[in-house]
Amino acid sequence: MCTTCGCSPNNQDQGHHHHHDHEHGHTHHHDGKHSHHHGEKHGKRTTIAIEEDILGKNNRLAGFNRALFKEKGIFVLNLVSSPGSGKTTLLERTLRELSDKLRCAVIEGDQQTDNDARRIAATGVPVRQINTGAGCHLDAHMIMHGTDGFDMDNLDLLLIENVGNLVCPAAFDLGEHHKVAVLSVTEGEDKPLKYPQMFRNSTVMLLNKTDLLPHLDFDVEKCKEYARRVNPDIIIFELSARSGAGMEAWYQWLTDGVGKR
Repeated sequence: MCTTCGCSPNNQDQGHHHHHDHEHGHTHHHDGKHSHHHGEKHGKRTTIAIEEDILGKNNRLAGFNRALFKEKGIFVLNLVSSPGSGKTTLLERTLRELSDKLRCAVIEGDQQTDNDARRIAATGVPVRQINTGAGCHLDAHMIMHGTDGFDMDNLDLLLIENVGNLVCPAAFDLGEHHKVAVLSVTEGEDKPLKYPQMFRNSTVMLLNKTDLLPHLDFDVEKCKEYARRVNPDIIIFELSARSGAGMEAWYQWLTDGVGKR
């Protein structure tokens, strides 16, 4: 959780509260020696309370977001992955090939720069950039403000590209319909086992960059087995955002989701 992951301790607007509650005491013994004791139990209890408070507040705001999306009839996806999985390239191709059929918008989350937002803007789709600074994920409060400026009455699909991180984004509900985990074949097959919460909380896994498989020692079937081990119901699409292979099945799932909203 974010109380230990290195997020900025001063960036409370991003939902990060850091508490270093290590009490240092001294116990004096009759022989003149003294020992140190640390308030570890108290610190752990405090950390758990802070985490519960952070998630509780976030989930309440996520409920407001979810109600708004339902009222406006917008299908909302939260794209999550490690850095370099190809999320932005995937979004670019998806938007170019679907924006004539669906009214789309994008929220881009990054710690710094607007590089990805500028790439998305080049597709002609409305985009909002959210820079989290030292923060390692987007939260519901950011998304609430991130929708400002969008014509919410004329949107079918909102795609949220989260900060590249397979840990903290798993715990934070943004009000989305589904999390979509993007895993590149340039990563290890065991990523679902190493980061089970992310893949357990995701409805879909997009196995991206399959055009590189001839050049890699990557076992696709083993990766899919690992993903289903932590989430038996996960939907898996094998695709290449670069070549376009396998993208049609992803587009069909998106279109079906919009139709059911």
